[in-house]
Amino acid sequence: MADRNRRRSRNRGEKKEKKEKKPALVLTGKVQMTREGFIFVIVEGEEDDVFVKASKTKGALNGDIVKVAVLKEKTDRQRREGAVTEIVERSRRPFVGILHIVGEQAWVLMESRAMPYDIVIPLVGAAPVGFKNRKQRMGRADNPEGMPDSTGFLKKMGQDEYSVIGVYETVDNARRELRARAGMKVAALVDHWEKDEPAPVGHIVDVLGDPGENDTEMHAILAEYALPYRFEPEVENAADKISDRITDADRKGRKDFRDVTTFTIDPADAKDFDDALSFRKLENGNFEVGVHIADVTYYVRPGSIVDEEARNRGTSVYLVDRTVPMLPEKLSNKLCSLRPEEEKLCFSAVFEISPLARVVSQWFGRTVIKSDYRFAYENAQKILDDGRKAMSASYAFGPDGHVRPVPDNIKEALLILDSLASKLRKKRFAAGAISFERPEMKVEVDEKGRPVNVYQKVTREANWLIEEFMLLANRCVAEFVATKCKTPAGKGRKAEAKTFVYRIHDEPNQEKLENLRGFVGNFGYTLGQMNNGKEISRELNGLFARAKDKPEFNAIELLSLRTMAKARYSTDNIGHYGLAFKYYTHFTSPIRRYPDMMVHRLLAMYLDGEASQKKDYYEGQCKYASEREVVAAEAERSSIKYKLVEFMQDKVGYEFEGHISGLTEWGMYVEIEPTKIEGMVALRDVKSDYFEFDEEKYRIVGRSSKVVYNLGDPVKIRVKKANLEQKLLDYELVETGQEERLQETVPEEERAARKAARKEKIRGAIRESKKKKARMKK
Repeated sequence: MADRNRRRSRNRGEKKEKKEKKPALVLTGKVQMTREGFIFVIVEGEEDDVFVKASKTKGALNGDIVKVAVLKEKTDRQRREGAVTEIVERSRRPFVGILHIVGEQAWVLMESRAMPYDIVIPLVGAAPVGFKNRKQRMGRADNPEGMPDSTGFLKKMGQDEYSVIGVYETVDNARRELRARAGMKVAALVDHWEKDEPAPVGHIVDVLGDPGENDTEMHAILAEYALPYRFEPEVENAADKISDRITDADRKGRKDFRDVTTFTIDPADAKDFDDALSFRKLENGNFEVGVHIADVTYYVRPGSIVDEEARNRGTSVYLVDRTVPMLPEKLSNKLCSLRPEEEKLCFSAVFEISPLARVVSQWFGRTVIKSDYRFAYENAQKILDDGRKAMSASYAFGPDGHVRPVPDNIKEALLILDSLASKLRKKRFAAGAISFERPEMKVEVDEKGRPVNVYQKVTREANWLIEEFMLLANRCVAEFVATKCKTPAGKGRKAEAKTFVYRIHDEPNQEKLENLRGFVGNFGYTLGQMNNGKEISRELNGLFARAKDKPEFNAIELLSLRTMAKARYSTDNIGHYGLAFKYYTHFTSPIRRYPDMMVHRLLAMYLDGEASQKKDYYEGQCKYASEREVVAAEAERSSIKYKLVEFMQDKVGYEFEGHISGLTEWGMYVEIEPTKIEGMVALRDVKSDYFEFDEEKYRIVGRSSKVVYNLGDPVKIRVKKANLEQKLLDYELVETGQEERLQETVPEEERAARKAARKEKIRGAIRESKKKKARMKK
């Protein structure tokens, strides 16, 4: 292990580096590490990161907050380069690996591509590997002068079993320290890595189980992203104590919608139903549409142990085979789940809407409802597909043993709401919303969590129906608070909107848009002026329409998505560019998103006439919630990658038809049919020729054969390797000898210009080399 770490060492004891000039700029950012040991420092609010060589990281690891001195500024040919000057804060996100124990030495062998160093775990009473005596800082844990306590260290219990000191589990209702064996998968945190230490030193925070077992691997993903996979007993107990009876006191002050046609539409396997729609016709020809959201904050009081746990989690996490809920099951699946034929307490947005989908009036407040019917999306879609014929047809849906006929009033409500949603959707796109429709990959697993099928989720009218009314509620709540809930004007002071939690999305980056323009030009597409939000959305939507069903569409849509800013939460409203809304928030999912709980509380306070709340506090909560959202999304993607690789493990050696979905200087990405599972064909593995990436024309060309591969080209591949540890799929190209030859007629003028450009590039490199030598002499 020590030799393995030294191969990636930080050049301790090697020849002294020349003294650098005093840096002009010191930045603070988060470390993104590579398996080679060099890092990128991501600085909040800046487009460009800072590259740091492995020899200048100062022991910084993935996720650490560091100060970095910028030594070289960005040029056309290279990114910014710097050196870490200080580790401000070690990451509290664990590293996952395999516990290795030999004699009196223990360490965790890393699996992550973002952690190239193994972590030493001290054994009580033993000197860790690479250290001369037990008195060094990472030495004896049972007599640790000047050291932190021994929590997370290992203590031998038997021949092959070790106890993790101070880290507990509950076994048969008894609390005991976690037990570990060599070869088990564990999660560990790094405590320190000093200059005289050959490896980072840490402690174990969790024992995940035996590698390869489904629960172990899913828990490993959660641990890697510092996400919990269970609730502490005291949180569960607090939730269990909440009464599930609804009394007259609970109903007091609420509008009664129990007799109004109401239903839910959710995925077939959903357990938490946090939104419902109600519908009734009005005498004036308009419609009343209620968007009813589970009143989570009525049950979860600010500052309670359940509230603190929800705030810390920030969001529910949806892995392939399980949901890690933000709230305990008593709340998420029972008390606050809008199940059919059960009375439920809600916070609602109720609209009077004209047949042309114009909002005539609105009302926000607390309600009591009783859902009449639960639809799965595919069942609701069946009625929508039948259209007017549905009114004379019979339908009965529901889970096994609970099939129920669909009443006529619900069929009618569904059809009218679909018509209104369609009009709302058209208005939104006419206002400048962008139509991203990337298909969602779904993995079907059996009862043991093993993947048995992979498919792409299809989004249809039933999904859009729910989406549009949720968007309407979110938009109108935000607009109401921003325009109607203001602090009173005073002497020399204007009335201002009260503090609120908005969901914001900035306009795209212009430099990235120009890169997109160049990229799509390779496929014959042109983009017009994109100087403002409306022009950008018009050009992008037009581009998507032209590229639809073409081989290059997915790559174009993905690169277009990357030009966009990330949506986030903030108390400073700048609107939501992607949706074309001036005001927007998240009101509709408080079971699974903590920002929605904050929105419910603020809206309730302002409806009661309370004063504006502390902006600094809520801005901090917004930043934290945005960070948790990103972490959850990364974990979800990681679980999908794992299951896709697992699905392909028994297909190594099999051949598949596919198409090229991406190109880089080191290889081509290929999506195979019919599953669309993507893997990498490394150019070094293509034996027929030496292939190079032509970045200007976005293609790969054989140096001798002139065979060309373009984005979207059909190819045949063989599955070479399915690496579960790294979650990577390697394909190899099956060459037929019939590949397309590159036919390119280059005009003499352009040929001469290319030759001149190559010469100038060489001259430039020589000039830079001479300047560097001159600086070194000085």
